[in-house]
Amino acid sequence: MLQVDSVNVLCRAHYLPGFSRLGAYSRETLDRMAWGDEPELFEGFWGHKASLLPVSGYPLVRWRMRAVERQVWGEAVGAEVSVPWAVVVGMERLQRERPGLVGEVLGRIAAEGAMTAGELGAGEVRRKKSDADPDPSTGSMWNWQDAKIAVEYLFAAGLVMISGRRGFERVYDLTERVLPEAVLRAPELAADEAQRELVRISARSLGVATAQELCGKTGGHYPLPQATARRVVAELVEEGELVPVQVEGVKQQSYLSATAEAGPVDACALISPFDTLIWNRDRTERLFDFFYRISIYTPAAQRIHGYYVLPFLLGDRLVARVDLKADRKTSTLVVPTITAEPGAPDFTDALIAELTLMAGWLGLERVRLP
Repeated sequence: MLQVDSVNVLCRAHYLPGFSRLGAYSRETLDRMAWGDEPELFEGFWGHKASLLPVSGYPLVRWRMRAVERQVWGEAVGAEVSVPWAVVVGMERLQRERPGLVGEVLGRIAAEGAMTAGELGAGEVRRKKSDADPDPSTGSMWNWQDAKIAVEYLFAAGLVMISGRRGFERVYDLTERVLPEAVLRAPELAADEAQRELVRISARSLGVATAQELCGKTGGHYPLPQATARRVVAELVEEGELVPVQVEGVKQQSYLSATAEAGPVDACALISPFDTLIWNRDRTERLFDFFYRISIYTPAAQRIHGYYVLPFLLGDRLVARVDLKADRKTSTLVVPTITAEPGAPDFTDALIAELTLMAGWLGLERVRLP
């Protein structure tokens, strides 16, 4: 999974994990894989938040889409339903005020082709920042226009997909016009079968992890409803695919993937705040003794290590925090601060080499160190 995030102070989040693992690869290739004519990735939030997933994983998340289709808005939201809160409260209101809007939006996309939410909502009265929020429970950034609510519902239900982005705005089209035909023709898996495979993927990805880290509703690599997660983990233990283990210093039961291979790690990488290695902050602290929180939502006076801080992985340790900014006007990779971890080995040469590589990858001509 490559998590998608709008912050572009350094580089869009979904590009960075590839750089961490591969070096200076082609971002244009990733764009083509995600939003080209024959996509190998598709965008959704049925895995872990908004992410790019391999198209082979589409059958594994269809049960989540079906749950959204079955949901009756205004009643209790089912545990398997995965939608933004703005869709929950928005669909309740639209059912009362504009019951035909979802069908109208789907019909327009079918007839007119791929469209953004702005295009679908053209002519709607747009809320000004100074206006009172019509639904304070969603927060100002989630108080969407009606057409945006409708198309995001259609997206959550799998009836439309994201075919591309203009700037960073989503472009929606019918699912059958976005995903490869072979993927659409693939047999639909039963929910329990798909859930088991998702936990297998989590286990292979994490190596050793608690049940919460594998598939917990919050913090899980592939989050599942609580009761579902317990059942699936127990089934995979019984079948020998997960091996119960006790990790020194960890009170919770941990599980080892039966296919995990132990061995030394000799890595050198700047790690995105949205990288799968560290996106579970509690696990990051437990494994690396590295307390990490993203600072982009923290008031400037309260930031400790900078604004967009990337941990630096050297060997098998997170040895430093590196604040980074791409100053495109001066073609400079700016490094406002570097903070070494207590007891860290010397990492100067390795970090400078990684920063130089990153600057070239981003098309920047120089690096400005603190």
